[in-house]
Amino acid sequence: MNRRHIRWVMVALFVTAAGALIWHYTRADPIEVAVKPVEGGTVERTVANTRAGTVKACRRAKLSPSIGGQIAKLPIREGDTVKAGQLLLELWNEDLLAETKLAQREANTAKAHARAACLKADVAQREADRLVKLRKTGAISEERADRAVTDAKALRADCQAAKASELMSKARVEVSEANLARTRLIAPFDGVIAEINGEVNEYLTPSPPGIATSPAVDLIDDSCFYVTAPIDEVDAPEILPGMAARVSLDAFGHHRFNGKVRRIAPYVLDREKQARTVDVEVEFTKPTEIRDLLAGYSADVEIILDVRHDTLRIPTEAVLDGKRVFVYLPDQQIIEQRTFQGGISNWDRTEVISGLKLDELVVVNVDLAGVKDGAHAVLAKKEP
Repeated sequence: MNRRHIRWVMVALFVTAAGALIWHYTRADPIEVAVKPVEGGTVERTVANTRAGTVKACRRAKLSPSIGGQIAKLPIREGDTVKAGQLLLELWNEDLLAETKLAQREANTAKAHARAACLKADVAQREADRLVKLRKTGAISEERADRAVTDAKALRADCQAAKASELMSKARVEVSEANLARTRLIAPFDGVIAEINGEVNEYLTPSPPGIATSPAVDLIDDSCFYVTAPIDEVDAPEILPGMAARVSLDAFGHHRFNGKVRRIAPYVLDREKQARTVDVEVEFTKPTEIRDLLAGYSADVEIILDVRHDTLRIPTEAVLDGKRVFVYLPDQQIIEQRTFQGGISNWDRTEVISGLKLDELVVVNVDLAGVKDGAHAVLAKKEP
């Protein structure tokens, strides 16, 4: 190689080095990108409630006596656990107790009168039968025999009337007992006392027609709970009873409760200034998980519509327009726009059918300024 060729080679090398230096010092600073790898796993297609749902007891009764009166007995306190059939509250009812005792004694008297009347009828019937036999032998007159038969029939009628009177007396006792029962509030099922409105010696007044008043006792069955949550009307047609669901409660942090759809409301709620929704009820499938639940907790539900197991997946936050992602190439320190075919997705993960490979790094902070195809990038430092 002659000196001329060497000179041209040196010039070319100098120009190349100078260009590299100029490009290095004049190019834009690299952007810091956060990335997540394409991984294998499970992806679910889900729908969630549009507003906070509510934990409700399967049975809840807001109880009040059917009549007004003064509270005479209140053997319970808020938070007490009660059994079905237990007395919760009793109004002053001494007058009704006296009436019930009187009715019971009248019933006992009527029963005794009926027994006496029937015994007389039996005696008269036996006497009549005996005289009828004697009449056939001619030992007595026909008139006497007829009179004995008539007396026996009359006493039998008295017996029937006395029995009817006894039944009427029993009915009066039942009426008195029914009136007495209206003054007592009895627990219809096992539960816990949530609220009491009233104290001993205070007066309770029944609610007038069409006007709601506070119940005397609010009883909650704390052995069974479910969640009711509003779902957007667009998502409601895909939901079916029996579908698996997850329930999250603010009071329990990141813990997720297993559940399933038990009911879908047959109508759409149209509330002013809110989207139209359908109420969906989700029941808990593991009784051991609900021991510490309280009715009224706010809750969110996630209903699982479809599942893909052992598939490729990426964070949903990395996806643009449902089909584009930015892939970070660590060897070249650039990001590359890539089109991929996606499958089912939810707010967290999106299924990858084609276009991406396992362990490739996708950019998740796609809203960062400067994120574009071919941009110079470095990995963002992880916070300690």
